[in-house]
Amino acid sequence: MAIKADFHLHSSFSGDSEAPMEDMIQKGISLGLTQMCFTEHMDFDFPVSQDTPAGFFEVNTDSYLYDLLKYQAKYREQIQIFFGIELGLQAYLNELQSAYTSAYDFDFIIGSSHLCNGRDPYNAGFYTGRSEEEAYREYFSSIIENLETFHDFDIYGHLDYVVRYGPNKDKNYTYETYKDLFDRMLDLLLENGIGIEINTGGIRYGLKELHPCTDVLKRYRKKGGELITVGSDAHRPGDICREFGRAEELLRDCGFSYYAVFHKRTPSFRKL
Repeated sequence: MAIKADFHLHSSFSGDSEAPMEDMIQKGISLGLTQMCFTEHMDFDFPVSQDTPAGFFEVNTDSYLYDLLKYQAKYREQIQIFFGIELGLQAYLNELQSAYTSAYDFDFIIGSSHLCNGRDPYNAGFYTGRSEEEAYREYFSSIIENLETFHDFDIYGHLDYVVRYGPNKDKNYTYETYKDLFDRMLDLLLENGIGIEINTGGIRYGLKELHPCTDVLKRYRKKGGELITVGSDAHRPGDICREFGRAEELLRDCGFSYYAVFHKRTPSFRKL
């Protein structure tokens, strides 16, 4: 396997994971990784529910960094461990998001859309009373709004995340259906020097393809895009590097020769 870096990982510092950080690191080492980046959740103003109490997706960044520095030192001879964050983007929170990204010396920031206009696409109610296409279009339009107003992040995560939870998932989903929105997204990413990730986590949710779908990756490459990271979105050790062989093959098929890793917000490239 050519890809030796997993740049989308969660531990028990994220509300939806129970995995000790050290267990994740030891698993990464056993899989032959040379680099791994933790990207714990920071989603400000996430809707409060029985399953997501207030602050559920807001990492205690100081505690997280304390442990990460401890394990960086402990495992420095075996693997490089990087300090990342997955920032849940919402346009009305731009001032708060800017203050947060400036407050810490992150190696890597993923910008992700876990909410769309304050609603969670994970919940069935997001799709009620309208077509799946209408719901997906609202979600993709919200990504465009984020990209038009906020740029202090490195990679947009799981660009078509919404299809994980749609009534038919990606059964009827194609790039062509949303070409107008995706092309605007890709243009904004390129204009602002922001890349995209191949996120292999969608396969665990029953999707046919990785995030984003193959045709979006091909379009990004055709437009001149080269900045790609690879992440498993693992929330437990058993999912680290899952489907990385498929990601590697897909990148090559789409015309990529390299993938990126980040240190101090600066990319470097690794040959596939």
